[in-house]
Amino acid sequence: MSSETLRLIVAVVGNAASVALYAAPIVTFKRVIRKKSTEDFSCIPYIIGLLNCLLFTWYGLPIVSYKWENFPLVTVNGVGIVLELSYVLIYFWFASSKGKVKVAMVTIPVLLVFCIAAAVSAFAFHDTHQRKLLIGSIGLGVSVAMYASPLVAMKQVIKTKSVEFMPLPLSLCSFLAGSLWMTYGLMIRDIFVAGPSVVGVPLAILQLVLHCKYRKRSVVEVPNKEGMEENNGNFEKVDLEKGGLEMNEVEINVTNHKNNGDAL
Repeated sequence: MSSETLRLIVAVVGNAASVALYAAPIVTFKRVIRKKSTEDFSCIPYIIGLLNCLLFTWYGLPIVSYKWENFPLVTVNGVGIVLELSYVLIYFWFASSKGKVKVAMVTIPVLLVFCIAAAVSAFAFHDTHQRKLLIGSIGLGVSVAMYASPLVAMKQVIKTKSVEFMPLPLSLCSFLAGSLWMTYGLMIRDIFVAGPSVVGVPLAILQLVLHCKYRKRSVVEVPNKEGMEENNGNFEKVDLEKGGLEMNEVEINVTNHKNNGDAL
């Protein structure tokens, strides 16, 4: 198997893993739509993800890269733009008034950053190397921030001892996609493709460790809670039955007393 064929296979599998990563929050946003509430979910990771997809789609286009050498980046991040933008819009729709303001205050500057970077790379620089250096550097920083954004969720997991707000599919896809893109970036010797995964993969492993630790605890606690509720129900039932027996005894005594009075 040639190195080019192997690189293509890694790129294709990496694309599939990344699409799965971008699609993983669909479960979360189905819940948001069903409950018509954003609950304790944060929109910032999805806004950062949108910026990341915009930058790397631009990075892969012939305007920045040499011809279509980075075509796999365009396909996967093009899908990512559609999905991440959908998540942001759904979050904005169901957020509170205060939440809507927060989303707008973060999203607008993010879009401005992309527009300015794209304009500068297209019109200020006339060399592919310089364009890749500019967009790649910004994209590298944003990707590191995107991979680091689950730190907020991990903090909440440790605090609440619950993995409810850190879905397992998202953590698994993050680990798989990061590993594959790091491999692909090393194969094509592009630090801007491989670099983000150097941070992303260890963080994804940490998420999986937290899942193993706190998911077991959640499974153990639920039956105990149900057992307590069941026991409380039994206790109440016994008390009611006992109360019923006592009332019956009172009624019998009153009846006997009345009968004795009539007999007299």
